Amino acid sequence: MRRSFLALLSALLVTLGAAACGESTAPAPDEASEADVATSAEGEDDGWGLRNDPAAQRVEPFQIFDNLYYVGIDWVSCYLLVTTDGLILIGSLYGDFIDNAIDGIRAVGFDPSDLKYVLVTHGHFDHVGGAARFQEAYGARVGMTEADWELAEQPPSDPRYEIDVPVHDMVIADGDTLQLGDTEIRFYVTPGHTEGVLSMEFPVRDGGEEHRAFVFGGVGLNFEGVHRTNLYLDSVARIGRLAAEEGNPIDVNISNHASMGRIFERAEQLASRGEGDPHPFVDPQGFVDWLAELQRNAGEKLAVERELAGE
Repeated sequence: MRRSFLALLSALLVTLGAAACGESTAPAPDEASEADVATSAEGEDDGWGLRNDPAAQRVEPFQIFDNLYYVGIDWVSCYLLVTTDGLILIGSLYGDFIDNAIDGIRAVGFDPSDLKYVLVTHGHFDHVGGAARFQEAYGARVGMTEADWELAEQPPSDPRYEIDVPVHDMVIADGDTLQLGDTEIRFYVTPGHTEGVLSMEFPVRDGGEEHRAFVFGGVGLNFEGVHRTNLYLDSVARIGRLAAEEGNPIDVNISNHASMGRIFERAEQLASRGEGDPHPFVDPQGFVDWLAELQRNAGEKLAVERELAGE
């Protein structure tokens, strides 16, 4: 009985991790346990239908900074980073939604054929599912960590998550950098959500001001075990140290699921921003507070995992 209760509590903490900093939405397959996303015996909708409803998922692409655009859908983010020497896509969506990203790139005034790189935060289908299309159609390089290349190349446990796997391409390691035109991206391997979560930082520009943006590549707590939970906690702590660098704080949170970083809420504020108003995405204290919430939720998960392991 006690073990069943702990398992239930662990599942609750998965949901807390997914909702750590954002509007409440149904847990995405990427952010919920496999059991949570399987169709129930009664045939009740588990959220999969809504997540794959073109009308429900449609988001008009929008500009966030001078060099950054949102071209994703409602439940999965995809960003277009513009440089003086070509385009970079962060995330690639999946299935029919790949066309949303392609159409979004065109809608904000750019040509998908100018894509140079697709950077994948981790190997779950909703982030890597479109990479092969961009690789084949536009010649874009695809980058992931080695661990998550291996994850993406494994057959999925659920046929709904099947994807066209991209050709094994760039292997990104901790501390690597990528320079394209006027933009440098610095990479960090931050395991937990998967074994090879890829996080990254890059400059974003607002007129004459430059800000330090960060993508934490794996926020969800849908994994098991003391070791993985400790890895997650270490990753969050490491990002916290980066955020606290004197004179160079991380002040923009670019989340790979929009609800986790208040992306749409901030976009609404941005749309009504007046001259001289602060940019709503620039929020260094908000980023620190968000990390603290992730740390608390993961700490609670660790206590449950230790109980389950008999420690």
